[in-house]
Amino acid sequence: MNKQSIYDLPLEELTTWLISHGHKKSRARQVWAWLYRRRAATFSAMLDVNSDCLSLLDAHFYIQSLNETCRQESSDGTIKFLLQLQDGNLIETVLMRHKFGLSVCVTTQVGCNMGCSFCASGLLNKKRDLSSGEIVEQLMHVQRHLDRREQAEQVSHVVVMGIGEPLDNFANLVSFLQTIKDHNGLAIAARRITVSTSGLADAIYRFSDAKLQVNLAISLHAPNDMLRSRIMKINTVFPIAALLDAIDYYLMHSKRRITFEYILLKDLNDRPEHAQELAALIGARNANVNLIPYNPVDEHSQYQRTEHETSLVFYDVLKKQGLNCSIRLEHGVDIAAACGQLRSKHLPTA
Repeated sequence: MNKQSIYDLPLEELTTWLISHGHKKSRARQVWAWLYRRRAATFSAMLDVNSDCLSLLDAHFYIQSLNETCRQESSDGTIKFLLQLQDGNLIETVLMRHKFGLSVCVTTQVGCNMGCSFCASGLLNKKRDLSSGEIVEQLMHVQRHLDRREQAEQVSHVVVMGIGEPLDNFANLVSFLQTIKDHNGLAIAARRITVSTSGLADAIYRFSDAKLQVNLAISLHAPNDMLRSRIMKINTVFPIAALLDAIDYYLMHSKRRITFEYILLKDLNDRPEHAQELAALIGARNANVNLIPYNPVDEHSQYQRTEHETSLVFYDVLKKQGLNCSIRLEHGVDIAAACGQLRSKHLPTA
């Protein structure tokens, strides 16, 4: 298909494009409202838009391209969508239900090259980046699913924690964030959006300078370089000291709290001495530590899940050291909701 996703264009770009093709600025806002407020699935559904404009848009853009190939729903209300892209590649998007609202976890790449040994996404190497439109469309796919329910609900939060490294797809990530934050459309507040990175220190500086004001989460998972390099290849490129310098830059420029994500792996990084070392590493930074129970990638996983009692001891050490800390509430354990698991099952030889 030689057309482009209409979701690739933030409002400002759509406005510029339509003006360059002889239409008024107001036409862009009209089309935008149909896309994001009324969730039009075709251009012909935009009933009050000029027919010449609709023909022009239809000649250059498409709205829907994702094909839902599988959907799994958990007993806790979590829904995982396996979506097929136009080129046949598969990605995952997850809807999670919280007390504070509904959040959607989106994917930014087909596969992942970060090589984190505990992550199902890393089992399948990166094939390509997703366009900003392909990331936006994941969110729109889930929202349309909610719209069709008897009591329609609105997505309130977005986490960019699906397959891939978001900061490795920087330009498309920024475009996606601009689109979903726009107050004329989905109007998802920056404070309700979280981007997670495995620790690309150089990109964290760019992310800070972009002044997006969304939340940033760092996949830390170890309190020292020796252990972190063992489980996360990225640490050999950006060791902890370099990562912390970038984090301090982010904290200084954003004035927002940062989250350190820490997967607890039995007998590897879950001892009280690891908690003490982690507390010393984070120090007085404006941060929250999110302790994550491990979901084994498969039955042959080299890692095991930390017992709940051990997790509580780890948590207690951090709290006594004055750190803000929480243990993540698990979602969709019964439907392989950990990142990349469902896709891996459908592509066993990928």
